[in-house]
Amino acid sequence: MTKMEWALLLGLSVLWGGSFFFVEIALDELPPLSLVWIRVSLAAIVLWGYILLTGQKLPKKFSIWLAFGTMGLLNNILPFSLIAWGQQDISAGLASILNATTPLFTVLVAGLFLSDEKLTGFKFAGTVVGFSGILLLIGLDVLEGLGGNIGAQLVTLCAAISYAFAGVYGRRFKRMQVKPVTVAAGQLAMSAFILLPVMLIVDGGDSIVNHSMKVWLAMGGLAIFSTALAYFVYFRLLESVGASNLLLVTFLIPVSAITLGIVFLGESLKASNIAGMLLIGLGMSIIDGRLWTKSKVETHPLQ
Repeated sequence: MTKMEWALLLGLSVLWGGSFFFVEIALDELPPLSLVWIRVSLAAIVLWGYILLTGQKLPKKFSIWLAFGTMGLLNNILPFSLIAWGQQDISAGLASILNATTPLFTVLVAGLFLSDEKLTGFKFAGTVVGFSGILLLIGLDVLEGLGGNIGAQLVTLCAAISYAFAGVYGRRFKRMQVKPVTVAAGQLAMSAFILLPVMLIVDGGDSIVNHSMKVWLAMGGLAIFSTALAYFVYFRLLESVGASNLLLVTFLIPVSAITLGIVFLGESLKASNIAGMLLIGLGMSIIDGRLWTKSKVETHPLQ
């Protein structure tokens, strides 16, 4: 990964780091499916507006739109809904820890389905070390309720698995020669289309109206920054660095959240925060591999 790609990865972690916060606010008044439908619909409008303003061509092949629908299911509908459902019963901190298992699942899924991203000892060890850093960074006290709300925790873990499959499936758009922003807009539009009848049946049409300004501001931030802009960066990185490297962003999200809290909210930095950040950095360097291969350490695929 180049310096620019690492910078984009860090920026993506900041954009996605705010999503747990926005969801926490919106869930005060919105049921999960309505929240997700508003999120993907607003984000789709933003991205399609950008595409039309820049004069880009719209894809016409049925196969591409079918791929958009599949990607929308794996990358939007399932994980967004499962995380929102889970956050009704577990804290945003615990949800972000469970979401941080995504790279581990991605390394496993990519190793099974992608010939150029075979599972190596470095990748597996790096994800384990990085996840340990996540636990230390956020604080082990967050895990006090780990034994309770098993259902909420399991659905949040299922969201991480869905993200892993989405990261692997999304590689096909490079072969289809579809631009990253078009992929982002296409999957969001198909997500809104697929989810609309389900949302209306489960929540009813009244669930998306008559909400407070606080909730609409949260949904605006969630849709514009944590979804539309985030996916523009996401697909740009997926095209250049691969699924396993891209999903490292879930390790960086808590780091970004703590850093933003220190800069803008005057929060203090604990020793455990520093230790966690160091572990995350170590895990990412192990997965990246270059520092360690220079030390003549071999990276044979796991058998």
